[in-house]
Amino acid sequence: MTDPTPALSLVFPAFNEAENLPALLESAISIGEALELDFEIVIVDDGSQDRSAELLAASAASDPRIRAVHHAANRGYGAALRSGLREARGELVFFSDADLQFDLADLRRLLEHTEDFDIVAGYRSPRRDPWLRRVIAWLWGRLVGRLFELPVRDIDCAFKVFRRDVLDAIPIESIGAFVNTEILVRAQAAGFAIKQIPVSHRRRRSGRQTGAHPRVIARALIELSQLYSEIRQPLRRPLTRLRRGDTEVSPRGRRRVPSVELGASR
Repeated sequence: MTDPTPALSLVFPAFNEAENLPALLESAISIGEALELDFEIVIVDDGSQDRSAELLAASAASDPRIRAVHHAANRGYGAALRSGLREARGELVFFSDADLQFDLADLRRLLEHTEDFDIVAGYRSPRRDPWLRRVIAWLWGRLVGRLFELPVRDIDCAFKVFRRDVLDAIPIESIGAFVNTEILVRAQAAGFAIKQIPVSHRRRRSGRQTGAHPRVIARALIELSQLYSEIRQPLRRPLTRLRRGDTEVSPRGRRRVPSVELGASR
């Protein structure tokens, strides 16, 4: 029987990723055991139309550390990630995508900073996506940086670790690709500190990407405008302007707040 409060939760949203799930689960179990932590794996099947549900049922039956969350219909990346983060029970919560574009072994390097930072966010170095996705990502990063003064170099990189109190303190409302931006913007507004670490990246092995679809981009822009209207006023003095050693009232109480770290090296 799994520990009801594991040290680490590994969360993976998945849509039609049956070809990738066996390798993903093998990799996640391997890194979890190597870290020598109590861990759980939460896979969110977002209404997949392939064999994902069948594969996850078999995996969960054979290993109690694996838990599957199923959406009856496809609800979107943000909705799937939100379901996974809500279901996660760990004191530390990591998430990544199920498409095998990241090396989960890099998680060890992120965990080294969780004592000092509330969020440890990976950035792809180098990024292996097609040129159109890289251009869209660059434009998106410039827009978000201008609107919210958020100096995160790879906002949508699906390789992040959160302390439990971050997820307990902020709402997550996005149902689409905007979810990464929403989490980081809300976390910065709440006074949480972010560390950035380079992580390896590779091209998708199978399946298809949907992040550059016009409908996905349009939804993200709508959700961006809604969040801007909601919280822009409280961001007059963002966390990233604080000097190391300054104090800030946050959900974790009054404490010393490290500044956001940019340009970390391997």
